[in-house]
Amino acid sequence: MDSAERGNHGRRGGEGGYRIKPSYFLPKPVKVGDELEVKVEAVGAKGDGIAKKDGFVIFIKGAQQGADVKVRIVDVKAKSAVAELIQ
Repeated sequence: MDSAERGNHGRRGGEGGYRIKPSYFLPKPVKVGDELEVKVEAVGAKGDGIAKKDGFVIFIKGAQQGADVKVRIVDVKAKSAVAELIQ
């Protein structure tokens, strides 16, 4: 049985190709320059505070776990963002 007989028409991933978009194509809940208030949920291995906005991870240098902080987004990547504390 060749690929045409199986119904995938010779394409990888079956009929219709990819069904789930990779996260780098999905819209992000933050953008560079956004200012928001978040609660620092944890501290990462490098000492950065970790917060979330709609499930999207935000790393905040110098933030302490449990703190409610105001931050400015300085970089947005495929699966996370980097923010700075607003003094």
